[in-house]
Amino acid sequence: MREISIDTEVWPIAGSFTISRGSKTQAEVITVTIREGGHAGRGECVPYARYGETVKDVAGSIRAMSNAIEDGMTREELQRAMPRGAARNAIDCALWDLEAKISGVPVWKLAGLDEPKPLVTAFTLSLAEPDAMREAAKAAAGRPLLKLKLAGDGADIARVAAVREGAPRARLIVDANEGWKAADVLPLARELAALDVALIEQPLPAKEDEALRGIECPIPLCADESAHGLEGMTRLAGLYQYVNVKLDKTGGLTEGLSVIRCARRRNLKVMVGCMVATSLAMAPATLLAQGAEFVDLDGPLLLAKDREHAIRYEDSTMMPPMPALWG
Repeated sequence: MREISIDTEVWPIAGSFTISRGSKTQAEVITVTIREGGHAGRGECVPYARYGETVKDVAGSIRAMSNAIEDGMTREELQRAMPRGAARNAIDCALWDLEAKISGVPVWKLAGLDEPKPLVTAFTLSLAEPDAMREAAKAAAGRPLLKLKLAGDGADIARVAAVREGAPRARLIVDANEGWKAADVLPLARELAALDVALIEQPLPAKEDEALRGIECPIPLCADESAHGLEGMTRLAGLYQYVNVKLDKTGGLTEGLSVIRCARRRNLKVMVGCMVATSLAMAPATLLAQGAEFVDLDGPLLLAKDREHAIRYEDSTMMPPMPALWG
């Protein structure tokens, strides 16, 4: 007989985390634990207000599925029973972990994947004034890949120039978080190309990104808020060159793996990203990220502390998770 428990947790952020939509000083996550026969599988999700999610509502959605889960619901049945999103992600990842714990077979092998290897992740610099971002870049200058949060307020080029000055050898990703206007994309991209920016993430609001179709941008564009699950992937191929796959958007590892296969068939390159969360949320994402062109799984590095059996980071290199954590 299965039993499910649902816990809401608050993890302090080291300082604050700021994007174009606002700042926060803590990460609120929901952890699902499914127990069966002396074994326990866990999954973690982050409800995200941008997609209309709240901690209360996501916890309620999970609770509404409790009877079905305790009666033995499979991952395949879960995909049909729930929409993609944070709630399904936590359950899906917990079911994968539970199967691994019961069978003694790691998730990567259950999923037919290669054994995971260490990954180099981006490290995110929060949105701030140029001088502050220059100092943050100096502190992170030894990291090979930095991701900058931008605002679309007229100071973005100054921010990137300041970061480039602070970290002259790092590769740079810039993330506008839907903050730019269509008329600004090409002019800004041309200036960013001169600063050797490698990728521009979600420059326009998701509902306005049709304006990107057919433009000859000097820097590849990556869909984030415009990309969720399998639906709509065909449209993305005409607008972007990359897609940012996040477990909280795909509703778990099961659909996440399908999204990556779909992206590859449409000649979209892959970035695997995360919300600000603990190592438990990163663990299944490390399987998605094997072979991705860009990895952005630095969530635990932004926290003041992480949970027990945390993923080990050596600067920007993250090791595969231990079974005691997940998988």
